Amino acid sequence: MSTETGLQRARALLDLGRGAEAARELYGVLAEEPEHPVAHAYLALALRAQRRYAEAAASAAEAIRLAPDHWFGHYVAAQVHLAAGQAGPALPAADAALALNPDWAPLWELRARILLSSGRPADAADAARRALALDPEDPDPAALLAMALTQLGRGAEALGAARDALRLDPESPNAHLALGRAELAHGDPARAAGAFREVLRLAPGFDDARDLLVVALKRRNPLYRALDRFRGRYRGGWRLVLLLPAVPPLIVVFVVIAVAHWAAWLAEAWATLRLHLGARTRLLLAGSEARVAVLCWSLCGLGLAALVAGIALGHEPLGTAGVAVMALVTPVQEAAHTSARAGRAVLYGWAALLALAAAVSAALPAGQTPGLLCAYAALATIWVATLARRLTRA
Repeated sequence: MSTETGLQRARALLDLGRGAEAARELYGVLAEEPEHPVAHAYLALALRAQRRYAEAAASAAEAIRLAPDHWFGHYVAAQVHLAAGQAGPALPAADAALALNPDWAPLWELRARILLSSGRPADAADAARRALALDPEDPDPAALLAMALTQLGRGAEALGAARDALRLDPESPNAHLALGRAELAHGDPARAAGAFREVLRLAPGFDDARDLLVVALKRRNPLYRALDRFRGRYRGGWRLVLLLPAVPPLIVVFVVIAVAHWAAWLAEAWATLRLHLGARTRLLLAGSEARVAVLCWSLCGLGLAALVAGIALGHEPLGTAGVAVMALVTPVQEAAHTSARAGRAVLYGWAALLALAAAVSAALPAGQTPGLLCAYAALATIWVATLARRLTRA
């Protein structure tokens, strides 16, 4: 078998998504010609398809070592690092490829993708425009431009760019995803849901589209939408805490923010339950999401029952313990919506500690003060969670 024939077979297998078979072909090529830079580069792509990122990065590095002045090895290295979630080393690799081949649109598209994943939407938009200038008929740079403009808050331009991407290729999952994101951020949640459904029709395994569809379906409810936006915008910065000794009435601001967050989390649980009970939407949710929603409403019901019983019996500690139990909705939801495992464990532990304290306060003769403190601490978990996420991320 000639080297060229082996490379052609490997390319065809990669196009079909058969990375393991492509890798076997390439190992055969490299057994005959161990210093073939293109074979090492294709092997990196085959290993990337199998999510063997460390081996893929090593193969890409070998391709660059063997042909440092050829753009393809740098291009593959950037793709591998991006797939591994390593935007830091991906960007220099993409820039090295662009320095050697600045007139190839996919390189600018890759740079835009890396910058978007790095949280640099303005630079990503510039790179996407460069790609479109070189290849105006490619829908993927147009979709990336729409996503970057969405993050920049330029809703009308984002929607226009997404529609341009769809015009170029109505069957592009990326174009529908870009339109859905733009509609979700700046347009109509119902239209966003339709776009995400189209993504899942075209690419059934697209998990991001599934998650975004859930968000869009929830945001169709105006009350949920208003509370969710409030929760995203207002947390009360730490600078306000420094002003409290000088301006004590600012405590009212913190109370309003905390209670509004509690209401938003309760609305989140209600929207999740509605989706879980719907025959057509149940499969969109992970099982844990429904369990958390049930737990939150159970806490609310249990706390309300304790509050009513405390009022009826004239037992203040029981009533305040009921308020504290209802407030536990905030720490439970904050824990469930924390991605880092360590941060999630800390916040669930915090919620369990508050639940224990609330139960103990109900049995104390003068337990209303500890019960109120538990309620305040539970509502204040929005700031505790922010600190926990920063520490665990660091």
